[in-house]
Amino acid sequence: MGKYFGTDGIRAVAGEFPLVDDFITKLGYVALGELKNEVPSKDLKPQVIIAQDSRQSGPQILEALQKGIRASGINVISLGISTTPSVAYLVKKTSSLCGVVISASHNPAEFNGIKFFTNQGTKLPETLENIIEQKIEKLGGVPAPTGTFTEDFSLVKQYEDFLISTVDADLLKGTKIVLDCANGASYKIAPNVFAGLGMHVTVTGAKPDGTNINKDIGALHTGFMQRLTLREQAFMGFSFDGDADRVIASDEKGRQLDGDNIIAASALCMKQTGTLKNNKAVLTVMANLGCINYLKENGVDVELTTVGDKYVSQALEKDNLSIGGETSGHIIFRDFANTGDGILSALQFLQFVKKSGKPASWFLDQWQKYPSQLKAVAVSSKPPLESLDGFLPGVAKIEETMHGKGRVVVRYSGTEPKLRILVEGQEKEMVERVLKEVETLYQQKTEVRK
Repeated sequence: MGKYFGTDGIRAVAGEFPLVDDFITKLGYVALGELKNEVPSKDLKPQVIIAQDSRQSGPQILEALQKGIRASGINVISLGISTTPSVAYLVKKTSSLCGVVISASHNPAEFNGIKFFTNQGTKLPETLENIIEQKIEKLGGVPAPTGTFTEDFSLVKQYEDFLISTVDADLLKGTKIVLDCANGASYKIAPNVFAGLGMHVTVTGAKPDGTNINKDIGALHTGFMQRLTLREQAFMGFSFDGDADRVIASDEKGRQLDGDNIIAASALCMKQTGTLKNNKAVLTVMANLGCINYLKENGVDVELTTVGDKYVSQALEKDNLSIGGETSGHIIFRDFANTGDGILSALQFLQFVKKSGKPASWFLDQWQKYPSQLKAVAVSSKPPLESLDGFLPGVAKIEETMHGKGRVVVRYSGTEPKLRILVEGQEKEMVERVLKEVETLYQQKTEVRK
C-alpha cells in the first residue's frame, strides 16, 4: 500500500485530508496525465467515465475531481449515482481512457473515497499508484480545464442490459427475491435488473438520503434482509454494499451465505458443467478453512491471495481462471467481468441454485465453517509487522499451540486505521485463547517500540 492509496483506492473522512479540494483536483490532473501515457491515445477516446454513490459528500468531490481531470485535456462523462461495477464495465464498453468511482464502499456515510479503473476495467497497478502519489507531492498548481464535462445517465441502461444478458431469463422468471440495496448506488439498478428478468422482487434499502448509506443495512448488516427473506417466503435474498461491488445472500430459511459460501457453491456447479477453468478457484487468506478444505475435498484446487479484490483479479488473470473472491462478498466471475460485481454475482449464484433444482439451504449445509473470530484493533499508526521485533515469530509460536488444527492471520486494514487478527480452529475455546494471546503480543511489541 502507498501513502494515500489503500487496497481499494483512496479513502478517508470526507473533508479531511486527503479528501480536500486541492488534493482531489491534483489527483485528477496527475492520474489522467499518467494514464494518457500508459496507452496509445489513438486506441481510446480521450474521456473518463465517472460515477458516485449516494453520499452527500459526493457532489463536492466530483466537482474538484472533474476539474483536475479536465485540466489534463480529458473529457468527463458522469453517470450520476451508479455502481462501481457499472463503471468498470462501461469504461471498456465505451473505449474510454479510464473510469473513476467516488465511493467509500461499505464504510459509513461520513467516509468517501476515489478509485480508478484502467481502460480494461481493472484496478490500477500499485506501481502506477506510487508514481501518481510521488507526482502529486511535487506538483505546484493545476492549469485551467480544457476538457468538457457532460452527464449521460442513459449509459447505465447498457450496463443493466449486460447484466440481464448473462443469465437465462426463462429459468429465473417468477422467482421470488428480496433485495437490500444498502441505500446506496444500486438502489435503482438492482431492482431494474431483477424485475427486468421477470422476478417478483421485494426491495429494501432503496431510499438514499445522503446520510443513510450502509446504516444498519447492506452487506455488512444483513440481519433485516435475512428476516425479510424468511417472512416473504422468498427463494433467496441478497444484500449489496454501498457501491454494489459485493454481495451477501440469504437462503430461504433466513440464514446467511457469505462470499465463501457463494464461491464454493458456484465453483462446484461450474466444475460439474465443465466451465471451471483449470479446475481452480481463488480465495484470500481470510477465507474460512472449512471452505478451503471443502473445495479441495471435492477436487477443486484453491489459490490463496492477500486481501483485496485486485489481487484476486490478478491471480485469475495470471492462471486464466473463472472464479475467485473474498469472504466479504467481493466475487469475480471472470467470464463476464474483471472486477467484483455484487449484482452480477447474485445473478450467477441464483442461476446455479435454480439449475440444480435444490434450495439455497442445501448448498449452505454442504460444509461447516471452522469456528473463527476476526478482531479489528484500532491503531494510531501502521508500522510494518516485520519491523516489530519478535512479533511475527511470536505469532508463529502461538499458532503452533493449535497443533495443526487452526491458523492465525494478522494484517493491517487497507482502508481503515485497524489491525485485523483472524483466528480459526476446530474448537471455539482454542480460538478465543489464541486471539487474546496475539492481541496482547501486538500491544506489547508496539509499546516497546514507543
